[in-house]
Amino acid sequence: MSDSASAGEIELAPEDGGRDRLVGPAYWLAVVMGSAGVLLTVNQTFNLHMFGEPIIDTSFYYLLLGLFLSLAFLAYPARKADRLAIPWYDWGLFAAAIVATGYLAWHGGRIVAEGWDLAAPVEAITVAGVICLLALEGVRRAGGSILFVLCAVFAVYPMFADVMPGFLWGPGSSFADTISAHGMGVESIIGVPMRTVASLLIGFLVFGSALVVTGGGEFFMSLAIALMGRTRGGPAKVAVLSSGFFGSLSGSVISNVVTTGQMTIPTMKRVGYPPHYAGAVEACASTGGALMPPVMGAVAFIMAEFLNVPYSTVMLSAVVPALLYYGALLLQADHYAAKNGLKGQPAEEIPPLLPVLKKGWHFLFSLGLLTYLLLVMKQEALAPYIATAVLIGTTIVFGSKRFGLAGLRDLAIDATRNIVNIVAILAGIGFIVGSLSYTGVGGAFSRELLQFAGGNIYLLLVLGAITSFILGMGMTASACYIFLAITLGPALIGGGLNPIGAHLFILYWGLISFITPPVALAAIAAASIAKSDPWRTGIWAMRLGLINFVLPFLFVLNPTLILIGTPLHIVHDVTTACFAVWLLASGLEGWLYGVGAIGWLSRAALVVGAFGLLAPGLYTDLVGAGLLAVVYIGNKLWQRRPAT
Repeated sequence: MSDSASAGEIELAPEDGGRDRLVGPAYWLAVVMGSAGVLLTVNQTFNLHMFGEPIIDTSFYYLLLGLFLSLAFLAYPARKADRLAIPWYDWGLFAAAIVATGYLAWHGGRIVAEGWDLAAPVEAITVAGVICLLALEGVRRAGGSILFVLCAVFAVYPMFADVMPGFLWGPGSSFADTISAHGMGVESIIGVPMRTVASLLIGFLVFGSALVVTGGGEFFMSLAIALMGRTRGGPAKVAVLSSGFFGSLSGSVISNVVTTGQMTIPTMKRVGYPPHYAGAVEACASTGGALMPPVMGAVAFIMAEFLNVPYSTVMLSAVVPALLYYGALLLQADHYAAKNGLKGQPAEEIPPLLPVLKKGWHFLFSLGLLTYLLLVMKQEALAPYIATAVLIGTTIVFGSKRFGLAGLRDLAIDATRNIVNIVAILAGIGFIVGSLSYTGVGGAFSRELLQFAGGNIYLLLVLGAITSFILGMGMTASACYIFLAITLGPALIGGGLNPIGAHLFILYWGLISFITPPVALAAIAAASIAKSDPWRTGIWAMRLGLINFVLPFLFVLNPTLILIGTPLHIVHDVTTACFAVWLLASGLEGWLYGVGAIGWLSRAALVVGAFGLLAPGLYTDLVGAGLLAVVYIGNKLWQRRPAT
């Protein structure tokens, strides 16, 4: 669930390096240790007491850290020259991670009872220092150089906080105290991000891997083709649906582009979409995956933890904005195809819908069960494990793809790779959370921002959007969100905004940089597959994703779009927002249903009308509806004019 980039190039898929290195003994170690980590998590989640006495949480977190962070040094190379082999020093780091975390897990009870994060034996401080160094190296390998530098700066920040100016000032800490706080405190390496991994994320990563190894990926791609493939511009619509689904499970924008994009982009080009447009569609669809329920990648779980609300609350709030975003993409793809006379895929490439459903109904059943357990039963921690067990059972009985011991092994290695990636990244991000908490700088930043805005909520939102966008450049969605949730979140909430809306605002603007030049990592990754100009692809991705620049301001100022308010207001505002998305797509692509191609003046009027419908208020709704009527009637009259 990560994306990363260095200053000069994109690391399209850090996981790919791991796939080449995890062979032989390393492969089997990953299978065994990953399975042990999942089993340990199941034991803790279901309170099974499989190992006798209950394991206290502190020891549990260190055990998970040891099992998965250690594997990061086998999966990810320290340098490109080691991409295909594991040198001796990586084995040394692997062993050091196991020994260091094992020591702290063994003393978990004493760490809590005796307050080792404040005063610990020299031996424990030394071990904590080793873990800090390993966590930094792990985030460098799995998350990239930009994230590593950020984590490293925050790791040492408490030692220099007392000499920093203005709101950056905080109480200083000694080297030993800083190491103890990071390595043995409950706010840093084993803080909120790591606790979220242990309590929620591992289960959903296992479920996502189960879908992959049981053939769910092929089924959902076939389903999207069966539903949309034969329509005009069908491949673009297939890309939107399939990438939205996969992105929701993985939360990884770049990985989503380079996996689904390998299939969708060439198909789009084959039916007539220009390379830059095909790349832009895939980039936007993949970027929105982290915003799409029911899973929403890693960030939604962390958001629920920060807000102290059930995950189902976050998921329900995110539904309408995500559907509006994907609705805009589908409409723009359809209007572009209509305007340019593009057809769907050839009939021989379209699988019949009923046989597709008959072959893969159990995937839909498992996903439906997961959603039911999340929304109705409120079982966020148990839901993915139950859904995974049902998925595997129904695949064995009803599935066309054989699933035996080899399938379990594939499930174990795929889930382990995903968990290793997220643990390595979030352990490093723990330094950011811990330092901002220990020094109090996070709260100070919020107070300064509120004072600077001077009570002007619109200025506060603009400043928040700019901050989120800049920090989102080259960072993972999780890292950007966690940092902003601590620093910017309290300021937005302190300004009187709805807490869930404020945190979704941060998430949306943190992801926008993936489709916006000059960074536009998703667009650049898609351009490399489409063989198009990266800058042009980025510009078109920004245009296709224009609704994403507007939505965060709307739902944070008008919470009815995140389903907060009276039923009547919610229905009204969601309905007008849907019409607004249609007008925006029509204006951007120059095509209006019932009229056909329209000129620039009509297009500009429809875009203005769309913003009128999006803005809350009766008068703005009347402006939007009036502009639509003028454009429609005017174009109809123009079409009926006598020929000269």
